[in-house]
Amino acid sequence: MPRTRASISLAGCAALLSVLAVAGCSGNADPTADPTYEGSFEQLQSPGATGATGPTSTASPAPSEAVSSQLDKLAAAAQSAAASMDTSGALAPRTAPVLGADISWPQCPAGMGIPDKISTGQPMPTEEAEYVVIGLTNGPGFHANPCLADQVAYAKGAGLLTAAYAVASFPDDATVKAYGREGPYPADTPGAALLNTGYLQAKYNVDSMRNAGLASPMVWIDVEPVSHYEWSNDPASNALVVIGAAKGYVDAGLAIGVYSTPHLWETVVGDLTLGPVPEWRAAGQTSMTEALSRCGPDWSIQGGPAVLGQWVEDARDRNITCPGAETRLGDYFAAPPEV
Repeated sequence: MPRTRASISLAGCAALLSVLAVAGCSGNADPTADPTYEGSFEQLQSPGATGATGPTSTASPAPSEAVSSQLDKLAAAAQSAAASMDTSGALAPRTAPVLGADISWPQCPAGMGIPDKISTGQPMPTEEAEYVVIGLTNGPGFHANPCLADQVAYAKGAGLLTAAYAVASFPDDATVKAYGREGPYPADTPGAALLNTGYLQAKYNVDSMRNAGLASPMVWIDVEPVSHYEWSNDPASNALVVIGAAKGYVDAGLAIGVYSTPHLWETVVGDLTLGPVPEWRAAGQTSMTEALSRCGPDWSIQGGPAVLGQWVEDARDRNITCPGAETRLGDYFAAPPEV
C-alpha cells in the first residue's frame, strides 16, 4: 500500500482500531526464504530464530469473523486515551532523517536473563544516536528485560529521546492456563484464552515500562519468530495473541506500531491487519541505504505508514527515520527529562 502520511497519532487510533480485522490469517511460508533478513541483533543472540512452527496451545482458535466483532470494541478505549494525550507539539520537527538505535536484553551486562536468553554485554548506541527504542522483554512475554531500569537511566543520562518495544510471543499451555481467564474477554468469546493471554502480556510490559520510568507515547509490537518460544502452526491462533496485546496497550493509553518484515509478519500471523498503525521495518545485517529503502511501499508490513528503518551494523541495531517521520517525532518518542 503506498504510504500516504508519515505518522499516526493516538487520536487516529480511535478510527483505525474500529476496522482491525483478521483477513484470513493464512500463510505458512518459510522465513528463511527472505534472503535479505537476518534478524535484529536481539534475535541474532539466539541462533535458529527463523522457524514459525512449534507446539500449539490447547486454546481453541476463533474464526476471523468472531474476532473482528471483538476488535470493534477497541475504538472506545483508543478514543478515551486520545482525549488525555496530545503529542503534536511535544518535539520540534526536523528537516532531515534522524539516526537512532534500539537496545534490549543483549546489551545488559553479560550473564543476565532467563536461561534461553542470556545477555552478552553487547555495545550500546554510538554517539550519533538521538533516540533509543528500549525493549521491555527478555525475549518472550512475561519475562522483563533484566536491566530495563539501567537502560532507562542510560538514555536519560545521554539525553536521548525514548520509546519502547516489546516482543510478542505464543504462550505454552501452562501460560494459557494461568492467564487465559484473567483478561477482558469473557470465557464464551471465541479465542478468549489467547486474546486474554496476549492482553496480559501487554499489561505486564506496560507495568515493567512504568516501573522502570521509561517514557514513551507508544509501544512497538515486535512480531517475528522467537527461538525456544516458537509460534504455533496456526497463524489465526497467533494473530489472536497479537490482537489481545494491541488491546492491552491501547487500554493503557498508549499508541501502537508494528516491527517486522512483510515475510515474517505473514509467516507468523498470516493476513492480520491492525490498520494504518506505524511500521518499523527491519533490514537485517545490511546498511543504512537498505534500511531507508524499506521505507518504500514495496516493504509494507500490513498497510501502515513507514516510520523507522532498522539495520544491524557492528553488533548494533541502528535506526533511521523514514522520510516525513522526522516532522512528527512527538508521535513516536518522548523527550528526555530536563536537567
